[in-house]
Amino acid sequence: MRLTRRLAAALIAAPLALTLLVPAPSRAADDPAVQTVRDLYAAFSAALKDGPGPLPARVEAVGPALDKAFDFPAMTRVAVGSKWSSFTPEQQAAVIDAFKRSLTVTYANRLARAAGGKFDVTPKVEERGTQRVVPTRVTAADGDDSAVDFVVNADNRIQDVLLNGDVSEIAAQRNALSAPLKSGGADGVVKFLRARADGMLAAKPTP
Repeated sequence: MRLTRRLAAALIAAPLALTLLVPAPSRAADDPAVQTVRDLYAAFSAALKDGPGPLPARVEAVGPALDKAFDFPAMTRVAVGSKWSSFTPEQQAAVIDAFKRSLTVTYANRLARAAGGKFDVTPKVEERGTQRVVPTRVTAADGDDSAVDFVVNADNRIQDVLLNGDVSEIAAQRNALSAPLKSGGADGVVKFLRARADGMLAAKPTP
């Protein structure tokens, strides 16, 4: 999904983007962060081997791989921001569950465009503080390609995804959650995330 430069500029000003420090020299290709991304892309490729198929089938196919690769609790906390600490444990659990489902459906939905294309992982890692960034390139069947960088934490789980080097997935999610968070708190966020996932699942496939 391509975003306008104006939106990109707004997103990279978000707090998460500011936590990424100046890159240190690249680490060896055997860094486990690289394997995390390779395993995720292997699951994506397997889900698309017979074509994109219906969205619910893609969700089922890639859900376990996303759950293994992504640190959804950490991603949710960053996306919600400072209000996270005001949520009860039950509310936090509900928001994490809704966030995971919404992002899983989002990625499964995006995969349709990658059918017939390829996923290339660059065998190097850039250190950014306690995080490492694994650069990749996703090429669609029509030849259109994008740089997709995965920000991996010390536990070798993905905490953010950067499009074309600067557009943060979590910053975009935080921007999307700001209105429902302000108007409805934890319950508003859960409602918004569930409705977004349900809307994608109910949409008719593009001919």
